[in-house]
Amino acid sequence: MKVPFIINQNRYSIFDRTIEKNGLKDAAREDKKGIIAFSPLAQGLLTDRYLKGIPSDSRIRTDGRFLRESALTPDRLRQIAALQDVAAKRGQTLAQMALAWVLRDGTVTSVLIGASKPEQILDNLKALENTAFSAEELAEIDRICGINHME
Repeated sequence: MKVPFIINQNRYSIFDRTIEKNGLKDAAREDKKGIIAFSPLAQGLLTDRYLKGIPSDSRIRTDGRFLRESALTPDRLRQIAALQDVAAKRGQTLAQMALAWVLRDGTVTSVLIGASKPEQILDNLKALENTAFSAEELAEIDRICGINHME
């Protein structure tokens, strides 16, 4: 149809790094193309929403198509709590840090946040106030998630 590629939409989050592993993120950067990330909050896992149990109005309870209770393993909950600690040290909520992480280098040009309440949109916008990460913060996030760049 002779429509040039200008943006690619993929799932991308601290927990889902497929576009880093398959080379898409590097290729987009090299070709000066944008990526729009969906599920940057991993269906709500990269928020504080599930740290004290499963709320009755959560997606797990109301619509289990994309996030199931089985995703909340003890290991995943430990990761979420540890990531929340990193976010707090940055002066951000976990959701804000997760969004900032996705946007940190400019390759991802937009995110689909999937907010279900107006206050979530306002809170998420605060992620733009600090999208810079130190090497130590990035290494800590990778360590928490079990990412080893030496593989």
